Amino acid sequence: MKTNQSLLTILLLFVFAQTACNQKVKVMKYNPLTPEEEAVIIDKGTERPFTGEYVNTKDNGTYVCKRCDAPLYRSEDKFESHCGWPSFDDEIKGAVKRVTDADGSRTEILCAHCGAHLGHVFKGEGFTPKNERHCVNSISMKFVAKKENASEIAYFASGCFWGTEYHFMKAKGVKITTVGYMGGHTQHPSYREVCTGTTGHVETTEVEFDTTKTSYEQMVKLFFETHDFTQVGGQGPDIGDQYRSVIFYTTNEQKEIALKLISVLKDKGYKVATELHAAPHFWGAEEYHQEYYDKKGGTPYCHVYHKIF
Repeated sequence: MKTNQSLLTILLLFVFAQTACNQKVKVMKYNPLTPEEEAVIIDKGTERPFTGEYVNTKDNGTYVCKRCDAPLYRSEDKFESHCGWPSFDDEIKGAVKRVTDADGSRTEILCAHCGAHLGHVFKGEGFTPKNERHCVNSISMKFVAKKENASEIAYFASGCFWGTEYHFMKAKGVKITTVGYMGGHTQHPSYREVCTGTTGHVETTEVEFDTTKTSYEQMVKLFFETHDFTQVGGQGPDIGDQYRSVIFYTTNEQKEIALKLISVLKDKGYKVATELHAAPHFWGAEEYHQEYYDKKGGTPYCHVYHKIF
């Protein structure tokens, strides 16, 4: 009896080993860290106050994770708290994970993408109207300065991204368009995954435009004039969560412009179904989706231009 059980155990272990060998294990690639960086980012240490690189930084740009380059904070949310570490009163949506310390006394903040230790978050101190302070180690971040050129980035979701991109790539002042996925919880999503409607992502077009030739307001107007922004849960015959109408803003200025135009549309009697969200991470779609109609020929089946403004 014991012999049979032993043979069965060996057989199961063999099958398990073979299965594990045949599976493709996806390994996340991280940036190499110095011992000093590891002491904070991996071992959850704290750099000495007033010694960090970004304590007094006031330049415009984005703070990204030192370990994985995921965007964490925007410069406009940084403020002077005189605590000795960079302070922010808001994070980029979905970029930061909160975990209560083992002793329950503080709340740790981690990069939501790779789990890197950032620092701690505090509430109720009254520094800013948002009443929240993200106390972040400079060594946990890299600062990416805003390019001082005439370009601006915008993100629009209006159903199938083939049709959305078709109109934007032909618009005056647009330099580059890229289709992809935005707004969901799945990392590195594929088209097949997004099509299930369970990832939370919407098909989105990233638009880079020349601000000397056009404006963000013109981009938003084109967005509304090339799809049915009153339709809920899809666009034309394309029904599903991934096809809903969304504007992802990257700055408060973009948000205010979008809100202004939505108000204009409501005054005209439209029931606007378009959602408005802060821009999270943008995941580029597979190459065969890029500039689809230029490659394949034809025109969009559910994106037609109608002048409104």
